[in-house]
Amino acid sequence: MDTHTLEIHIAHRVAVVWMAREKVRNAFNETMIAELRGTFERLGADPGVRAIVLAARGPAFCAGADLDWMRRMSADSPEENRRDARQLAEMLRTIHECPKPTIARVHGDAYAGGMGLVAACDMAFAAIGAGFCLSETRLGLIPATISPYVIGAIGAGAARRYMLTAEKFDSAEAFRIGLVHDIAPADGLDAKVNETLGALMLTSADAVREAKRLVREVAGRPIDDGLVADTAERIAAIRASDDGREGVRAFLDKRKPRWVTEYEAEAAAAEGDDEEM
Repeated sequence: MDTHTLEIHIAHRVAVVWMAREKVRNAFNETMIAELRGTFERLGADPGVRAIVLAARGPAFCAGADLDWMRRMSADSPEENRRDARQLAEMLRTIHECPKPTIARVHGDAYAGGMGLVAACDMAFAAIGAGFCLSETRLGLIPATISPYVIGAIGAGAARRYMLTAEKFDSAEAFRIGLVHDIAPADGLDAKVNETLGALMLTSADAVREAKRLVREVAGRPIDDGLVADTAERIAAIRASDDGREGVRAFLDKRKPRWVTEYEAEAAAAEGDDEEM
């Protein structure tokens, strides 16, 4: 898939999706929305990709909606506005429901829809000095399409404060309220992300996919007979799967499971190629 607003690099089973509209602080328009959705759909279905990192070129992660795009939308019909809003909502859902683990690598500012991108990812790591803001109410708007992900990440209490006041806050506060999972100096941000990617490479891709679905479908449900039966069925199914059987056998045999030895072999081969070059 050719993209005009994104740069995509794949190495060692990791895809890094760089937002590359640095001249407008990676603000998104209809093109970037469509490309993000298509890219995460494609990478989510790629068996050679184990994890996806969403990152940004330039001084900011994402400033939200592009001003020219917003100006055009203000002159559109109600039906055209609904269509554009639905495209944004579907893009966020695609990232949130991507079967591969997703990590937001945040530096600079993540405002409005940019915060939605962070919250839609499974994990987020921010540089010390990064800034966040749900700025919509200053413009007479509301953060509607991003709200399921932001509220899911920071809870209703923090969402009430920051959605209503449009206050800016820093990475330390983002960590405190749960928007990001850890913070690091700007020059240590990649190391923090790589540490998590290394942990992911020791896991079963099938189990990770099912664990993502488990969290999404169990969160918020009452613990009743239906949920008990559902979770029992899930563990029974995964135990009987190829990876479930392999993982248990490897543990009992005190050896590494197949997916770890395969990854280590690939990494060793790649390191050898680098040394030859």
